[in-house]
Amino acid sequence: MIEYIRGELAELTPALATIEASGVGYGLSISLNTYTALQGKKEAKLYVYEAIREDAHALYGFATKKERELFELLISVSGVGAGTARVVLSSMTPAELCACISTGNERLLKGVKGIGLKTAQRIIVDLRDKIVALGIADEIPAGGSLSAPVDNEVRDEAVGALTMLGFAPAPSQKVVVQILKDNPSAPVEEVVKLALKQIK
Repeated sequence: MIEYIRGELAELTPALATIEASGVGYGLSISLNTYTALQGKKEAKLYVYEAIREDAHALYGFATKKERELFELLISVSGVGAGTARVVLSSMTPAELCACISTGNERLLKGVKGIGLKTAQRIIVDLRDKIVALGIADEIPAGGSLSAPVDNEVRDEAVGALTMLGFAPAPSQKVVVQILKDNPSAPVEEVVKLALKQIK
């Protein structure tokens, strides 16, 4: 089992971080929270979750152990896969997610792409006590906004991230362009977060 990977941050997009360690480049699927935490860094340490299936061996990377714990809790809920869990963790911070679950805010959870009412209710029922036991209160730093972003670059990177998360390019582009019209200076991670709430 891989506990964490530490090395040079060779490549970073809102959905994927490539870390080179001992001459090997590891591609790790990440959430927007981890993307924000990694921005501007040359070296990175990511806690790893390995998803091993017959047809794939995927690595998921997290900036903190607590985000990984939340990911593992989410995928333990019936009907929530690794992809959906990553979208949830890209839509809100770990602290926001914990607050959402502990207060039983199914409406906010249901607003996340891929989460229906029954799944939202199941997440709350299954995880409420576990979240309290974890005692997650600290939030991943929310800094790291891009300085003077160029609209086209932000648009292309946001659409690319949404495509990697499994959304079709055309509707993703439409939503991203509208978000950038309303928020011209929004960084990539903010655009993707907003788009996740709007793409049908």
